[in-house]
Amino acid sequence: MTGGRSFVADEMSYDIFSQAAQALKAPQGVDALGGLQVENVLAIGASQSAGRMTVYYNSVLPQIEPVFDGYAFVVGTAPTRVGPEPVFQILSETDVRTPTRPADTDHFRRWEVAGAAHSGFHGNAYRRPLVDRDLGGAAPVTCDRPPLSHVPLHQVLGAAYDHLVRSVEDGTPPPTAEPLAFNPDGTTARDDLGIARGGIRLSRVEVPTAVNTGDNSGSGFCRLFGSYEPFDAATLDQLYPSHDAYADMVKSVGRANVAAGYIGDQDAHRNKLEANRSDVGG
Repeated sequence: MTGGRSFVADEMSYDIFSQAAQALKAPQGVDALGGLQVENVLAIGASQSAGRMTVYYNSVLPQIEPVFDGYAFVVGTAPTRVGPEPVFQILSETDVRTPTRPADTDHFRRWEVAGAAHSGFHGNAYRRPLVDRDLGGAAPVTCDRPPLSHVPLHQVLGAAYDHLVRSVEDGTPPPTAEPLAFNPDGTTARDDLGIARGGIRLSRVEVPTAVNTGDNSGSGFCRLFGSYEPFDAATLDQLYPSHDAYADMVKSVGRANVAAGYIGDQDAHRNKLEANRSDVGG
């Protein structure tokens, strides 16, 4: 898609993006959705795609007829231009490197998830069969700390998408969330266990059985993987006097996060079942 090599920096990708959405929203000729009626079209980009979508929103959208009804920028940049459409930015701990942030507004929300990684355990597990099929497996990496945070960022994303739809449909802005905390020297503030303070706090960080962070270093994409370092038995025994105590704490945190709008009921239930089946405090 270079227009006879007149455009070699993917400039045409922005119009392709718009045209694809338009083909779903108002089909002419071929109906890709087989007659299903489209109520809203959301633009969602993660990581590199969030960066491309930021350019689209800031520079391309003001020049064209809008097609998308709402935008989500995941683990990446978000636009600086203020437009009429709802904009949601969801970041892992990896992606938050400065205490300087844009302010929330009626049209913009930003969530930061403590302990989560740009590319953590769950995302890598989801992609592994595809990488094995298409690439013959992922290349081994050696990170300076045990890689792949286990904090389920995808649970927060699911709730965020639901909020974005409501914001589009009736103008209800998503709930606000506490940002990650920083030290005066600009580093991420951490508790005595090494877990980030502030941010959206899922049970993996609020009732920890390991230190999950968004930080790492080493070869390849280690800087995006975060870290996961399980506690030893003595630490677990000190934190949780019984299995029931641990499971009840996970359940309580789940209820609080559902009430705040940060995860859905099904994910809270899933986390509770996982805690019940564990041997923590056993």
